[in-house]
Amino acid sequence: AQVVLGALGLREPALRPPAGALSTTPPDPAERLVAALAEQDLLLILDNCEHVIAEAATLARRLLSACPLLTVLATSREPLGITGEHLVPLAPLPTPSLGAGTTPHPPRDAAAAGDPLGYPAVRLFADRAAAVRPGFVLAPDTMDPVLRICAALDGLPLAIELAAARVRTLSVAEIASRLTEHGRFRLLSRGDRTAAARHQTLYATVEWSWSLLDAEEQTLARRFAVFTGGAGLEAVERVCGEPGAGRLADLVDKSLVETDGERYHMLETIRLFCLERLAEAGEEERLRQAHATWFLELARRADEHLCRSEQLHWLALLSADNANLQAALRWSVTHDQPTAWRLVAALAMYWWLSGRRGQAFGHAVGLLDSAAGEPPAGLAEEYVLAVLHAVPDAGSPHWDRARTIVGSLGGPMRHRFGVALWGMITGPPENGTTGRRVLDADPWSRALSRLGTTLLVLHNGSVVEAERELASVLAEFHALGERWGTAQALDWLAVLAGWRGDWARAMELWKQALDRLEELGALDEQVDVLGRRADARLRAGDVAGARADYARVGDLDRRLGRPELTAWVHLRLGNLARLEGDLDEASRRLGAALAGVQFRGFTADATRAHVLTALGRLAEATGDVSEAARRHEQALAAVLESPLSADLADVAEGLAGLALAGRRPDERTPGAERAAQLLGAAVALRGTSVAGEPDVARIAAAATEILGPEAFAAAFSRGASMSGDKAREALRAATP
Repeated sequence: AQVVLGALGLREPALRPPAGALSTTPPDPAERLVAALAEQDLLLILDNCEHVIAEAATLARRLLSACPLLTVLATSREPLGITGEHLVPLAPLPTPSLGAGTTPHPPRDAAAAGDPLGYPAVRLFADRAAAVRPGFVLAPDTMDPVLRICAALDGLPLAIELAAARVRTLSVAEIASRLTEHGRFRLLSRGDRTAAARHQTLYATVEWSWSLLDAEEQTLARRFAVFTGGAGLEAVERVCGEPGAGRLADLVDKSLVETDGERYHMLETIRLFCLERLAEAGEEERLRQAHATWFLELARRADEHLCRSEQLHWLALLSADNANLQAALRWSVTHDQPTAWRLVAALAMYWWLSGRRGQAFGHAVGLLDSAAGEPPAGLAEEYVLAVLHAVPDAGSPHWDRARTIVGSLGGPMRHRFGVALWGMITGPPENGTTGRRVLDADPWSRALSRLGTTLLVLHNGSVVEAERELASVLAEFHALGERWGTAQALDWLAVLAGWRGDWARAMELWKQALDRLEELGALDEQVDVLGRRADARLRAGDVAGARADYARVGDLDRRLGRPELTAWVHLRLGNLARLEGDLDEASRRLGAALAGVQFRGFTADATRAHVLTALGRLAEATGDVSEAARRHEQALAAVLESPLSADLADVAEGLAGLALAGRRPDERTPGAERAAQLLGAAVALRGTSVAGEPDVARIAAAATEILGPEAFAAAFSRGASMSGDKAREALRAATP
């Protein structure tokens, strides 16, 4: 109260009791303020109340109760806690997002979001930088570093001002780099000499807030810093080892922690300060261990629900803690490898369904590098899942060990999605029984087993049986409410409808599949479905729709970084360019596709064969028959030993085109007969013809013109009636 009296200019002499008064005791300062302000209609500002919070609250309550026209505006890092108080939290300045792992504060004006200067944090930096280095402006070469600086400093005005002051001696790129390499507290260690000591450096500012906490609050704050990206109350209580609701509320009140009502967060600047205090207290190792243990428990608990209708809820829970899961893995790989192996296995389905497959790679490679010899004792399945996540960089010794482990399993795998992952990456089992042996008997595993068996049936030419089974599999996954399996069945039913030329049904089924995959965020599957739909659209004559799907696949490819997807996009666009007569563009695209099929995996040979067949057709279009023959022969060699007969169907159709290429007049009839028979063999291998296939239609028309309809039909029928082995022999005979 005495300070407020002085600030208002209410000097002591003016308020002394009159001469002759009975009491010579000076009136209480609060009462003197009441006397001075009782009839005043004004706003009283009490700034920086946090270090005298109790006194400020007492004074404000006394003044407000006695001065009806008075309004008090108090600034503080915690509420005054009096009746009638209205809180107006001040968030950090809006900052740009720099990708995964950041927590941006978006500008209030959405229209300004596209303009970097629409972010107040960026505008503040630019203004303060121009003040210390005249002529400084945001330019294309300075924009990115400035955005990184503002995001890294959490939009804190003081931190941004201190960083901008360094522009006097450092470039913005150097400031951004040093924030990462040397730490914000070291870099931002000099400020305004005339400011209060707590505002001269970033460290001093955070230390001031820290000093206002009591011992118990400091304990929770330093332990909370082990979380990356915030945490829920249950996680805080389990990891920090004490009931946290009340003390967390205190930290929120004192602005050390923020909350959205569900989760609690620390600004990164404060978290780094508290991490230093955690290390000083000698608690970091124990807290890191507790953190990793808790998130392994969460991952295992969630994994049980990801195969059921509640999978979206559990995916959202894991996604909210994705940064914590990554932090737990990073620590475990170097400090507690058994936990790291178990985390990699427990998170497999989450990573795949949510489009985060790439996040597993570095951790899996690190674990495999440490396991140069035998897999860790008691963690054989976890080792297998690490090998799958590290594809293709795990190397053949790891693959050999993984195959041995899977082949020796005498019962179901503990990690159900590991079976699906193994099948998708390694292909069908050689003896056809491994998949059934390692799957459990629960409803999801049974549906998965039927899906796998049905796809083998489909890719070996039994189309009618496969379609019937897929409808049944779809019903099983749908009954479970499981979106990933449902989308798989919908996708392949759409493929079959498209092969028949039932375009409306195919597009509707693909739409349903994509809706479910987008709900999940399953990017890998979205790519596959979009690619198959694009091919069907092209066959249906919807070139614009096909291009749009190819473009979406390209966008997703850039996010996923899968080399096989890049090769696939180049292959499809190269084929489209050839069909449209742009042979130079086709050559460029197909050359890039061939260069991109150096990846490993069971789909690699089939993809390579598709690319080589496309190059053979391109050579035919340019009149280079010898080059065409070489490419078609290479395509056949790539898949001749494939266990899936459908892999050879495209090769057979490519060889049919070669049979017509560059023939002398006396060779035209035998060549046309061979072409017709190979087209029939392709149907035998695939189990059906494919509606709207432009190259097949072109070859069939050319062969029919030479042979006549009846002779063409007879030759085609001979090929279509072949067994799988006979069809393979016909392909061998068709190569030079």
